[in-house]
Amino acid sequence: MSKPTPRRFRAIVIGVSTGGVQALQTLLSELPQDFPLPLLIVQHISPDADDGLVRLLGARCTLRVKEADEQDETLPGTVYLAPPNYHLLVESDGRLALSADAPVSYARPSIDVLFESAADAFGPALIGVVLTGANFDGSRGLARIKRQGGIAIVQDPADAEAPQMPQAALAATAVDQVLSLANIAGMLCTLAGEHATPTKETVVHA
Repeated sequence: MSKPTPRRFRAIVIGVSTGGVQALQTLLSELPQDFPLPLLIVQHISPDADDGLVRLLGARCTLRVKEADEQDETLPGTVYLAPPNYHLLVESDGRLALSADAPVSYARPSIDVLFESAADAFGPALIGVVLTGANFDGSRGLARIKRQGGIAIVQDPADAEAPQMPQAALAATAVDQVLSLANIAGMLCTLAGEHATPTKETVVHA
């Protein structure tokens, strides 16, 4: 019996800030329970926030939603949220790590920290998504994902509650897709179903 063809992608990272709670509810609710990739998410939140976001998102989607823990293994169909006041990173073996290092781009957790560490760990097997936000966090990290051969998706600034973060991401690198929020889940499902060979040619949208 022949071995199954490995999937092209190993993980998805998502960065979101202002307007993110509603955006994440919309996006995650449209992904199926058997979604085959882990999703690592940084939502800018208050340092003293409780687990309300985990509970809210868990109630609105069929995926497992949890706060990321030190040395978590990234599992298919699981959403890992960065804890309040900690950076979320991916180690070289694909496990998760937490850091109380200084804020980056005025944020802890920082989207750039997650994106850059995930790009180094997963290389071309990573999908990066920048959603609504009122700052520039994530733009540097998304550029790193592209340099490492990964896929970059940005919410259309005209569709975002706060367009600044998508605009900064578009200014930082040539991305693969600029999509409305309503179309991002479908694109993630399409990409998650891709296998390692043949690799589809990247299409860049201005």
